[in-house]
Amino acid sequence: MTRRELKKEAKHIVRKNYAILLVVCVTAAFMGTEFGGSLDFIKQARPDDSPEIQQLQEAENVVTSGATEGIYNDTTMDVIFTALSGEIGQSREMSKKLKDEAVARTKNGEGNSVLGRSRGLLAKAANNIMSGAIFVKTISAAEKIGMSTSAIMAVFIILALLVFLSFWFFLVNMYTAVSRRIFLECRIYERVTIQRFLVFIHVRKWCKVACAMFMTTMLHVLWSFTIAGFFIKRYSYFLVPYILAENPDAGWKEAISLSRKIMQGHKWECFILEASFFWWYMLGMITFGLSDLFFTNMYKTAALTGYYAELRQQTIERQTSGFEILNDRYLYVKADRQLLESRYPEAAEMERLPEPDIHYKGIAGFLANVLGITVINRRDEAEYEAYEAKQLQLRNMEAIVDGLSYPGRLSAIPEHSKNKRVAHIRYMRHYSIPSLIMMFFIFSFIGWLWEVSLHLILDGVFVNRGVMYGPWLPIYGAGGILILTLLSRFRSNPAACFIAIEILCGFVEYFTSYYLESTYGQKWWDYSGYFLNLNGRICAEGLITFAIGGMAIVYLLAPLIDNHLRKINYKIAIPVCVFLLGVFMADHFYSAAHPNEGKGVTDYSGASIQYLSIEDTCCLNTSQERTSEKCWQYC
Repeated sequence: MTRRELKKEAKHIVRKNYAILLVVCVTAAFMGTEFGGSLDFIKQARPDDSPEIQQLQEAENVVTSGATEGIYNDTTMDVIFTALSGEIGQSREMSKKLKDEAVARTKNGEGNSVLGRSRGLLAKAANNIMSGAIFVKTISAAEKIGMSTSAIMAVFIILALLVFLSFWFFLVNMYTAVSRRIFLECRIYERVTIQRFLVFIHVRKWCKVACAMFMTTMLHVLWSFTIAGFFIKRYSYFLVPYILAENPDAGWKEAISLSRKIMQGHKWECFILEASFFWWYMLGMITFGLSDLFFTNMYKTAALTGYYAELRQQTIERQTSGFEILNDRYLYVKADRQLLESRYPEAAEMERLPEPDIHYKGIAGFLANVLGITVINRRDEAEYEAYEAKQLQLRNMEAIVDGLSYPGRLSAIPEHSKNKRVAHIRYMRHYSIPSLIMMFFIFSFIGWLWEVSLHLILDGVFVNRGVMYGPWLPIYGAGGILILTLLSRFRSNPAACFIAIEILCGFVEYFTSYYLESTYGQKWWDYSGYFLNLNGRICAEGLITFAIGGMAIVYLLAPLIDNHLRKINYKIAIPVCVFLLGVFMADHFYSAAHPNEGKGVTDYSGASIQYLSIEDTCCLNTSQERTSEKCWQYC
């Protein structure tokens, strides 16, 4: 193929698989394996001397201290080195000052409010790391068991090196081979999923590929000390990642030797192919790397992948010594459908699998097809659930038989699938209205129990959380039901479902907070001071927790609970639902006129609130001026 043909094919590959190739190239840029210049736009948009960066650095490194007189210049590294020198007491004091400063700055409204450091588990973790407290505790524990300062320092250095080298060896070092595998599959197949990043794990060759890439890198580094070797060996070893991507079982000597043989007489040709992207490189400079990141990187790599495929074909035809390791035929041509059907007989079941004869019309059809709701549990629902479960299992196989995905069973190295669970929970189901009503109260009670227990453990007091008086927090119940209904179409895609749950929960919590504050003039929760919060109404810590809980609801709790609720006779289930709704509405109307208020419920006034210390300070120091409205309430 000519360069023009290679580039034409590359553009087609990029259009066909743009999303997955963008992920591949952006990951490579951030890891630093390739395309480092593609991130120049970040540096241009946020230079190191910009006011925003200076503000963040000032907040994180604690340049100044409002809690002490003068300038406080200690940093995390100062704390660590002081502890390593044997001054544990002094290092603890320095660490405490760093934490107090970070909390004080948040309470005083200084720095970026999103990076609050005074409340929450994430803030506590950030404070322990940024202040060096976690290192001080580790060093102190090591001294107590008799380790000398020099030994502790040696252990720290060794551990740091091991972590760095492990990350580099098992991820950065071999990522190029992973990316080339994705590009090779994208040349032929239309459907390449994110799971293909783990193909070397599926064939149990991750470590072997890492070792081969490591040896290639080391040899290239050694040759780089020579003028000729710096340029020539780059192209001599150019095809090693492609060879390993095709055959991860190849040894490093075999891969390097074959790459050298294939590239004989083609080094200049490969250089010219790369140089032909000159104007695209110029565009990348003008756009500060944006055009590179979103197009050129994948376009160029796709063209080079096509170039490798051409050289590979020539190598096999000439039967160049060592060509036998190029044995993955179906990375370059699609298998015959008859062969695929013989190796994936389960996929044929898709055609024979009878679709359940369930007909919903009108409103019932909308509820079932869009929201996954049925009025009652019909007998044919079990048939529908079995069909959906089987369809989910066979969908990937159907794509393989249709020639859309790579057939792992035809690989020279068989891919190992995950062990199947003994019991399969059928989460692709319709939920009846009685089941949803009872699950609303179950989730509301679980949420109430969670928050009451949390407050009891942290503060040592019982607080009936929420605006209502009953043992329920409707936001948890409503959130759970909305996840099961509004997001019913995302269930077949766990990654998309996780993101959708975060968005939905964030939306519900933010506007619930806004509604309660607008209606009652008070706050029932305030995340000001939490790490990554938005106007104190939502925060990253809460959303991550809700998303994890939502995933548990969708894929575990709701199906299990529904299995038990379906066993309840409707003559019992419907009266129970009516009774619960009656009590709930009575509580709602009463709470609307007399909302549940008090300490730990509505006593929020930003990040500076400390539930225990406010009452203690006010009541023990009654002679001092009381500037806080809450202090008057407590005293």
